[in-house]
Amino acid sequence: MEGGSSTPRSNKRSRSEVEGEGADQGDPALAEQNDDTSSDDDIGPQLPSLAPKKKRRILPYEKLYIAALPSSTRYSKSLMHKEQLSFVTMTPFTDFLITSSVDGVVKFWKKVAVGIEFVKEFRAHTGEIKSVSVSSDGRSFASAGVDNSVKIFDVITFDLLSMFTLEATPKAICWVHKRGASMPLLAVSDESSHSIRVYDGRGENQSPLHTISKLHRNPITLMVYNNVYDCVVSVDDGGMVEYWRPYGDYEKPDNVFEYKSSTSLFEFKKSKSVPVSLTVSPSGLHFATFSFPDRKIRIFDFSTAKLYRTYDESIVTITEMQQAGTALQKLEDVEFGRRLAIERELESPALRNKIDIIFDESSHFILYGSILGIKVINTLTNRVVKVFGKDENIRALNLCLYQGQPQKKGVVTVSMAASANPLLQDAEARDSMLVCTGSGKGRFYMFTNEEEISKSERDVQNEKPKQLVVGKQTEAKPAESGTAAILHTTYGDVHIRLFPEAAPKAVENFVTHSKNGYYNNTIFHRVIRKFMIQCGDPLGDGTGGESIWGKEFEDEFSTLKHDKPYTVSMANAGPNTNGSQFFITTEKTPWLDRKHTIFGRAVQGLDVIHKIENTRVYKEKPEEDIKIINISIL
Repeated sequence: MEGGSSTPRSNKRSRSEVEGEGADQGDPALAEQNDDTSSDDDIGPQLPSLAPKKKRRILPYEKLYIAALPSSTRYSKSLMHKEQLSFVTMTPFTDFLITSSVDGVVKFWKKVAVGIEFVKEFRAHTGEIKSVSVSSDGRSFASAGVDNSVKIFDVITFDLLSMFTLEATPKAICWVHKRGASMPLLAVSDESSHSIRVYDGRGENQSPLHTISKLHRNPITLMVYNNVYDCVVSVDDGGMVEYWRPYGDYEKPDNVFEYKSSTSLFEFKKSKSVPVSLTVSPSGLHFATFSFPDRKIRIFDFSTAKLYRTYDESIVTITEMQQAGTALQKLEDVEFGRRLAIERELESPALRNKIDIIFDESSHFILYGSILGIKVINTLTNRVVKVFGKDENIRALNLCLYQGQPQKKGVVTVSMAASANPLLQDAEARDSMLVCTGSGKGRFYMFTNEEEISKSERDVQNEKPKQLVVGKQTEAKPAESGTAAILHTTYGDVHIRLFPEAAPKAVENFVTHSKNGYYNNTIFHRVIRKFMIQCGDPLGDGTGGESIWGKEFEDEFSTLKHDKPYTVSMANAGPNTNGSQFFITTEKTPWLDRKHTIFGRAVQGLDVIHKIENTRVYKEKPEEDIKIINISIL
């Protein structure tokens, strides 16, 4: 039909019509008109060349944003703590780097024109630091430790302002006040309750100003404050995410979603995963999470709480990409296997809460550690634009980023700006710096704009060598040891004779772990009839566990042999890879000689060993959990 006429018309066009179209080609407007009228005649699918091309998303000024990141993909310098690093924090506006380690030490470093300078060190806690937080104005810093204390620092004067002691071990802390607020507020959660307590951040009042007890049903593991929305996001260990305002009725603010059912906040419950990292973008428009066990990065729109982006870093996915050759970087099989072993360790309680994701200053890019290095992803185009440390022997965990101008002065006149003063140009130059911790490392690593890097000089020995420190401690305090132990299991007791003379390190490792409760409530995860029963893995799947030294230790072979049943030996993944797992044989196993360190033999409760050995299993794992309740050292 055409022009409203009901007269049928042939699809065949006349010569005059064809010539008319050719005459109109000089006028774009007419050509467009003719394209519209002739489209009715072209029945069927269009050729690929005529199909509309899908527009590729482009981030304006992307090159400028990338140029604002450190230019070198290799770290230019690393500095030490005496123990493994836990967190690195860059304070906004005040330009301090604050590093903390598992032994409770906090160090302050000042960002200067090029690099950083050491300022002060605090022995903040007697034990591991569980959580740290810096306020949105960069003036206040707080740390919480296993010693049930919270320490509050003034960043500008790098001084300890106050401290308060809690009744239970703190789990997460977060400053929850706006920039310029007259009273700083610090929110604290603990491991034994589902409450959040809000304290006076000046430390003048030891009692909480308010307690939020009805928001969550499980202990709160993460909290983050959004200065733009004046809102706090909290996550519990059941995977529930909640919004609340840090004043008034402490309910969900009005400037975000109305109903939780319209959001994507139930994603973690659906996937049976729990976030271990939570970060708000500098713009306040998004927040990002990393969760276990699905190992996915999720980016949410803050106001609607709807899912914006998802990135899969699961072991299954990275293995498939490596095998298919579609990974960002193809690794040699041996190197891939080494890195994959480290990836599996990340889910251990000692490491999982040290992982984080950060945004750059534009909020368009996220940075996080992966098996291939520190990835920088443009969240608009979904493309990896840069990878830091891809050739370094580091699995980055905790990150922070500085993108300021440390020499910039407050007042620059028009004449100064127009002049070709090289000193002024240097002062205006950025000195961006990316800082990260590494899995099992007692150092933090800095990626900068420095291109000429000396591998022999970049690892600075700013602390005494660890072996010397350990030696002094050994003189003062003898190594933990024992001659006998009792495994209290859910099936009964097993008495073990220990051999500290034959395997001193293995016995010390076993005794120390036992006294510290490391083996408490762990399961016998691998049982093979007529062979052995294996345990000592806190993850319960045979992939976890570490030694008391935080790293694998060497084998100790002696005249002892696997020539009789009930031999107690260290499990390993090859030579000199001992951690925490051990096994008890139920038969003679001579093929294990000089492959596994023998450090004990069971002498009583042998019926319990055989009861465990004969339990019903599925793929070598007991169908019903058999647990070590605890271990007594005699």
